[in-house]
Amino acid sequence: MTTPPALLIAGHGTRDDAGAEAFRAFVRELGRRRPGLPVAGGFIELSPPPLGEAVAELVERGVRRFAAVPLMLVSAGHAKGDIPAALAREKERHPGVSYTYGRPLGPHPALLRVLERRFAEAVDPSWDPAEVTVLLVGRGSTDPDANAEVFKAARLLWEGRGYAGVETAFVSLAQPDVPGGLDRCARLGARRIVVLPYFLFTGILPDRVRTQAQEWAAAHPDAEVRSADVIGPEPELLDLVLERYEEAVKGDLRMNCDSCVYRIALPGFEDKVGLPQQPHFHPDDDGHHHHGDGHAHSHGHSHAH
Repeated sequence: MTTPPALLIAGHGTRDDAGAEAFRAFVRELGRRRPGLPVAGGFIELSPPPLGEAVAELVERGVRRFAAVPLMLVSAGHAKGDIPAALAREKERHPGVSYTYGRPLGPHPALLRVLERRFAEAVDPSWDPAEVTVLLVGRGSTDPDANAEVFKAARLLWEGRGYAGVETAFVSLAQPDVPGGLDRCARLGARRIVVLPYFLFTGILPDRVRTQAQEWAAAHPDAEVRSADVIGPEPELLDLVLERYEEAVKGDLRMNCDSCVYRIALPGFEDKVGLPQQPHFHPDDDGHHHHGDGHAHSHGHSHAH
């Protein structure tokens, strides 16, 4: 019987200790869900353990093949560049190791169901959803494709649920920001607004979303604003990660390259087409770089079409 590839979870990283521990606990729970499947997880930046340490852990356990799944909601720079380049580096560090690379998590119906639950937890039971506007707040990116994915998630969340509307905002790097998104909701006539963070776990940025929403609400007493919780380590998230793992193992990735800045010359981003990817430096990494420039050959955002 052929041994299935191990599962490597690649996280973004956070300066928030609780958020980092939530990731590590999630990785442990994945291991409990699939006894016999080696599971490890690491971060690209900010938090230990680094991704290279997680790969080394798998190798020490005898793993020679693994499938890497980015624990990220959208396909931004980390998922498209940093992680593939880091994996290419780890392959050189550990001769004989091979891997496949999965796709990010969202938007996915399972996650939309969790967001719907978070909305329900945040509102007063007497509220009519048709009188409530949702502001879905993403991380924000310099990658227009990643920001567009958050708008897609917002539209899918709106469909069929009877909300007054679902608007979109970002907490960093992209517009509209949280106050701007709330201003838009108010200009559209919203009097009851639920701010819904499009984040997997707690952290500095979700905390910032909540703080900015509270500050805006204090300055706009005519509007009632509620802040919902992050998605969290729900059963749907665990199931989805394992689904992405199975896709990667089978080679059934179904990536969408139609608006990727590394393949398509989008206005203002023409210089990124074909740009080689470089591993993100992690302060906890062991520093054993085998290439002086650390580049992965060509664009690490390989889609296996």
